[in-house]
Amino acid sequence: MRNKKAVLIVLFSALVLLAAFPGSRSWAANVVANGKIIKVQYTLTVDGKVIDSSLKRGTPLQFKVGAHQVVPGFEKALIGMKIGEKKSFKVSPEEGYGPVNPNAIRAVPKNKLPKNIKPVTGMVLYTRTPSGQVVPVKVIGVKKKSVTIDFNNPLAGKTLNFKVKVVDIK
Repeated sequence: MRNKKAVLIVLFSALVLLAAFPGSRSWAANVVANGKIIKVQYTLTVDGKVIDSSLKRGTPLQFKVGAHQVVPGFEKALIGMKIGEKKSFKVSPEEGYGPVNPNAIRAVPKNKLPKNIKPVTGMVLYTRTPSGQVVPVKVIGVKKKSVTIDFNNPLAGKTLNFKVKVVDIK
């Protein structure tokens, strides 16, 4: 009976606090969580080089948390952050763009390339996926009748280093 009385007192106290401080009910609205649409400023570095930054574009990255619009490790690191909060973190290849897949390196006959392209080792070309997304691919070898192309994401196998600031949560 004492436990029930103690629980009722705690619940009553919580209700009194919520009534006295109505803004305290919205604390969850200001925290990054699944289903929220958030905006973040970020800088991505790999091997000490800046690869991408929303600061260069002048507009924050906006995405829906849990909708698989960014790499999983990036999203996981943001969960629980609040507006104005800053954080630095690393994302492993497994939580980023994946490990390098040797099966994604293929020889392509030169006659399958557009006529106006003269392939050179190191050249980056762009192709469309079956879903229509444009992705970069890298020429890693050129022979007389074929070109060896790496279809892996350029960041596959890399540890991603992020500096972020949450600027909005809806």
